[in-house]
Amino acid sequence: MENYLPMKRAEKDRLEEEFARSNHSNWKRWGPYLADRQWGTVREDYSADGRPWEHFPHDQARYRAYRWGEDGLLGFSDRQCRLCFAPALWNGRDSILKERLFGLSGPEGNHGEDVKECYFYLDATPTYSYAKALYKYPQAAFPYGDLVAENGRRSARDPEYELADTGVFAEDRYFDICIEYAKHTPEDILVLISAHNCGPEPALLHLLPTLWLRNTWQGGSSHERAWPQPRLYKNGDDDICVEHPSLGRFHFWAENDVGEGPTWLFTNNETRDLNAPGPTYSKDAFHRYLIDNSLDAVCPDSEGTKAAAHFSCEIPAGATRTFRLRLSRREERPQQPFSAAFDRIFAERRSEADAYYAGLISANLADEEKNIARQAYAGLLWSKQFYHYVVADWKADERRPATTGQQRNLDWGHLFNRDIISMPDKWEYPWYAAWDSAFHMLPFARLDPHFSKEQLLLFLRDWYMHPNGQIPAYEWEFGDVNPPVHAWACWRVYQMTGPPGKRDRAFLARAFHRLLLNFTWWVNRKDLNDDNLFSGGFLGLDNIGVFDRSKPLPTGGHLEQADGTAWMAYYCSSMLSIAMELAVDDPSYDGMASKFFEHYVAIAQAMNTIDGNGLWDEEDGFYYDHLHLDGRSIPMRIRSMVGIIPLFTVDVLYESVIDRLPGFRKRMQWFLDHKTRGDLPSFMTYMEQRKVDGSSNMRLLALPTQDRLKSILSYILDENEFLSPYGVRSLSKAHADAPFTFEAGGQKHVVAYEAGESNSYMFGGNSNWRGPIWMPLNFLLIEALERYYQFYRDRLKVECPTRSGQWMNLREVAREIERRLLGLFVAKGADGRPCHGGDEHFKNDPRWRDLLSFHEYFHAESGRGLGASHQTGWTALITLIMEDLAAQRRD
Repeated sequence: MENYLPMKRAEKDRLEEEFARSNHSNWKRWGPYLADRQWGTVREDYSADGRPWEHFPHDQARYRAYRWGEDGLLGFSDRQCRLCFAPALWNGRDSILKERLFGLSGPEGNHGEDVKECYFYLDATPTYSYAKALYKYPQAAFPYGDLVAENGRRSARDPEYELADTGVFAEDRYFDICIEYAKHTPEDILVLISAHNCGPEPALLHLLPTLWLRNTWQGGSSHERAWPQPRLYKNGDDDICVEHPSLGRFHFWAENDVGEGPTWLFTNNETRDLNAPGPTYSKDAFHRYLIDNSLDAVCPDSEGTKAAAHFSCEIPAGATRTFRLRLSRREERPQQPFSAAFDRIFAERRSEADAYYAGLISANLADEEKNIARQAYAGLLWSKQFYHYVVADWKADERRPATTGQQRNLDWGHLFNRDIISMPDKWEYPWYAAWDSAFHMLPFARLDPHFSKEQLLLFLRDWYMHPNGQIPAYEWEFGDVNPPVHAWACWRVYQMTGPPGKRDRAFLARAFHRLLLNFTWWVNRKDLNDDNLFSGGFLGLDNIGVFDRSKPLPTGGHLEQADGTAWMAYYCSSMLSIAMELAVDDPSYDGMASKFFEHYVAIAQAMNTIDGNGLWDEEDGFYYDHLHLDGRSIPMRIRSMVGIIPLFTVDVLYESVIDRLPGFRKRMQWFLDHKTRGDLPSFMTYMEQRKVDGSSNMRLLALPTQDRLKSILSYILDENEFLSPYGVRSLSKAHADAPFTFEAGGQKHVVAYEAGESNSYMFGGNSNWRGPIWMPLNFLLIEALERYYQFYRDRLKVECPTRSGQWMNLREVAREIERRLLGLFVAKGADGRPCHGGDEHFKNDPRWRDLLSFHEYFHAESGRGLGASHQTGWTALITLIMEDLAAQRRD
């Protein structure tokens, strides 16, 4: 993978100003930091039974104030979400004012939680000097009830019922609502909203650009509730004024494209008591004012904590209306907010964004590929979110009833989160997942190197990491276990964010010391028998095995996991690389390098030798989990990604580097001479050497031997097993005709290949590793193949695809997998892009065909996008894959 690329100047200068805080610059203070969904989250769950979906459903979000955050429709806020902006919409037919994105809760969807809207992230710069997104708003009544009812009728074997399936986009009867943000200065924010009527007839649109204050006077953390209450109020005829005790004073203006101002509406961002008589100026006032015609719902004093500029217009068929808004700090407020300079600033910021991406995205990519990359980066940037969760305050809140059900996160009372965090998907996963975030940081390392490093360190800080060394997994259960990929991410981001000799060693050292705590937690907690075979739980691979691996096994006994053990070897190899890098300048790291080398070899010995062949199956030539039950070690012969992960553990060590570490060399040789089995080379690649450039030696360290590597690759590259037209499947297709079956205690447990949506609810309906294509593990496989090639070059070739008669070296194999992954997003003539799943709108309609979503995973046979529809975090890895392919074209 290409490691370092300088950026164009304008945006780079802003990033450098932000990093150095020169001239008190604060370019990132404002951004698209609102969640897409705050309701139905654990943070907002104050129920007695620990069921957040039922405690705070979508239907209540319009009138119940949140306590820990805010959500909105393609909105903007400051980095602590104190002052929020987002448009609200009404087409004259909807039963609900459209203030937030609708979707099904976990229990409602036939494949779990699922957003049911059409919206697209089109552009953004890292400082949000410019950002653009699109929302497609139907002109018919939004089919809330139909979506709930039809998905409720469908089974897990049926596809999801989507918004387009309801017919609301028929005859193009919808609005394209495009919202753009441009910053004149870090705290002078211009907003342009364009509403285009795509339909054949004139259509009514009510637009309510809304500004509101997060409710810190009743919710949030204890220190926020001590603040004086902020307020919004009308300031003459043209604007409203914002006063906030920690944010300061701002002004907000609005007008339409004919120069007319709006009707200003005011209320409070507070919960409405449904049983209270008389007018209440509550969160849902604008809904009641507009849809229920309750004119007394809004505050007559033109003051409150929530305000909207109300525009009403009929837009002719094919026409566009535009609306201009501006939010400025009082000291920077312009005398004429909508002068000709407004349009000039937008033109400049768009041009700067184009120049920035022209420097970031390879010129060797085709125009269509550049569009894919740009939208992938935009989705990554739009998915940053203010995340606030102080567990001690949340647990101690006097409004919480006595708990009768599941109690979450009880032993995470130290956790204090109040940061901007890269989210997997701001609707479906509006909370971080530790291993997702690690993958996000690689594409972020190209966009914003400083953010990628700070984000990785964030999860290692005292108020995130548990005192015992565990990294928090995700909001639903911080104590669950994600794969330990954080060290790998730190090492790769270090490599990507500077040329050799000029990299950030201080970052690497800070990360290394904290990672030592986490590594120790793994060794102490997840090696049940102290034999270097690990059982980490489900480890992110939902539904891939026979059992729910995060719970006690229904059979009794325990699992020794091929993936858990391989992840720990991978952790060792990453820490070894970091320690050797730091030891070049500081010999005190020599000993740590030795520790991780020795631990790696110990894990390799265990994985390949315990009970004979360890977790390797000599008959099948593949790695499997083993169930230890009644003194027996029973292989779970499921050919899945679990058995491929051992390939990731490969590392290349250069003799020239080892020569600079005499302490490490001495201890390594002593360990090899005295502490390892003599037959080590028979079951792992054991420091195999070859000459480089006729002078220095290169050593290869890997869990499998070369023969075992070739055996596993024969499965990976077999189109009847793992190799799909769109990448590498997570479960072998062979299990479609031959499901794995295991019987114990009178129960039959079955794992069968599912190319698309899950039919198992082991981890909830939208969790499925039983066949589809997942970008993150495909990416790790590609990186591993690159490292093997670095050592073997053309001395090792394999058949690709298996039985094709076509032989490739391992770099060529990596490129073949990359081409297949890119094929998910590239249009195939009249059939459109595979990720769109044959949707007619996306095939030929110019308003749809170039729009992209970056899904959580993909149907292994058709390429259709599945799961969370905007999980650009780890699916944005496609940008690095594209750069690899572009470099190949250049060469």
